[in-house]
Amino acid sequence: FYLVLIFAFFPCNSESDESCKKHLGRVLSIWEERSVYENDVLEQLRQALYGDRRVRKRTYEQIKVDENNCSPRSSPTDPPQTTDLIRALQELENAASGDAAVHQRIASLPLEVQDVSLLDRITDKESGEQLSKMVDDACMLLADYNGRLAAEIDDRKQLTRMLSDFLRCQKEFLAEKEHKLE
Repeated sequence: FYLVLIFAFFPCNSESDESCKKHLGRVLSIWEERSVYENDVLEQLRQALYGDRRVRKRTYEQIKVDENNCSPRSSPTDPPQTTDLIRALQELENAASGDAAVHQRIASLPLEVQDVSLLDRITDKESGEQLSKMVDDACMLLADYNGRLAAEIDDRKQLTRMLSDFLRCQKEFLAEKEHKLE
């Protein structure tokens, strides 16, 4: 089935609809997390979607290294456009941290999943298998939510950089105009 998917992803590469790419990229990351396809197949799908631009999911350690090595740019070539800032802010409105439905699902997990001391209640194989399935479902829910939160943190860091660059450029522009006015 992945051979058909590759050809389905190509039109998204040529179109300028970034939200479509973002959603398909999310699907690819889920397939990668859950090992739906092998890595080479996922790489082919990623190349079909993004073209030459390679997007790799970063681990928490890689994000921390980037964070530690990150220094504010002293003179970026192009400040972010206002429309880009607005779009980034609007995308954060639907961020994972504000997903009340997932919060409710996590809060309503059975106590048996949350508290190890309740394992004594398992009396037979059937109840053990049932608990195992509940734990697996909870792990999948939490892993997916953690992935979404990590992506949100990354988006927020990028937005912070964009806003600081925009603010710095606006201050420079203001200083230049004040100097011209004097």
